[in-house]
Amino acid sequence: MDGNRRWAQERGLPSWKGHEAGAEVLRNLPQWAKELGIKEFTLFVFSMQNFERNPNEVKFLMKLASKFFKQLLKNKEYMSQVRINFIGQLQRFDKNIQALQQELIRKTQKNTHLKVNFAMGYGGREEIVDGIKKVMDEFKKGKIVKKDITVESFSQYLYLQSEPDLIIRTSGEKRTSNFLIWQSWYSEWFFLDKYWPEVVKEDLKKVLQEFKGRERRFGK
Repeated sequence: MDGNRRWAQERGLPSWKGHEAGAEVLRNLPQWAKELGIKEFTLFVFSMQNFERNPNEVKFLMKLASKFFKQLLKNKEYMSQVRINFIGQLQRFDKNIQALQQELIRKTQKNTHLKVNFAMGYGGREEIVDGIKKVMDEFKKGKIVKKDITVESFSQYLYLQSEPDLIIRTSGEKRTSNFLIWQSWYSEWFFLDKYWPEVVKEDLKKVLQEFKGRERRFGK
């Protein structure tokens, strides 16, 4: 969900206004998913590299996240239809954020209409390294042996087991930026020349239409 800051800068607004506008788009996702037949979103909300931004901006983003999560807890559509999940190094966030994340997971775990994964404190390379560490722990405990480690079995040690059919990056940037490195091995990529706050349902609809026209051979 790239381009919040540039969206604000081009309008002569402070960066935090862009982040607020970006958060507003998230509120529309359940309805868009219902209308377009989407079953799962994974949203790159805050990367490991984002921790290195200006401390004041990071502080604001944490306040915005806390506010947004509290609003989700009062949002009837999210609470009744959306199964919420968080992936990443969640221990990097303060206790307040972690408590809200866990509450959202707990209160929505039985919902089946749509699954939304919020990637926070996330990095694809970090995910793989953390997965290797889990495998090593299992190996040391004697729970697995060398032959048990396969491409298929390794996936269970990652933050996210789902493999996206398509990935959209907004803002016109054409790079993957450490997102779902393992899971995106055969995902179809789409790059929108729009900032995230500008995205509307019609953009997703157009992407889905193009996706249906692509031939997915999976190397065969």
